[in-house]
Amino acid sequence: MKLNAFLTATLICLAPAAFAADEVNVSNGLTLTGNTLGIHGFDPVSMFRSDAPTIGDAEFTVAHDGVDYYFATADAKAAFEADPAAMLPQFGGFCAFGVYVGKKLDGDVRCADIVDGKLYLFVNEAIFEKYLEDKDAVIAGAFAKWPEIATTPVGDL
Repeated sequence: MKLNAFLTATLICLAPAAFAADEVNVSNGLTLTGNTLGIHGFDPVSMFRSDAPTIGDAEFTVAHDGVDYYFATADAKAAFEADPAAMLPQFGGFCAFGVYVGKKLDGDVRCADIVDGKLYLFVNEAIFEKYLEDKDAVIAGAFAKWPEIATTPVGDL
């Protein structure tokens, strides 16, 4: 009886992370808080403030919607806490071109673009170059497709 109660409680506690994993591109495994890790541990604020993405530090962790994000500095952490939606990549950090074609592909911070204050990630340089051929169509198409696939597990697409 105690084992069943323990297992039920554990599954309930892990459920938010499981749901978030469908909508957010997260790294395998868990952080020290028990959440999954967003954008492979890179500081999302750095994408807006520097020429290159900066790896975050677990010392500056913020949990948002069941996902942990690491930041390089306390200042970056505070900026994120003030307005997380403005700093997070679109489409949960999945590749914007992938979403455009109905897939959830890994988003790579080295292949990124900021358009109208929104951060978009891409799976690799070749796909990023394809996106650059018609940014507006890809972004509009991805926003149209996202509601259909947001909660669909990666393996089902």
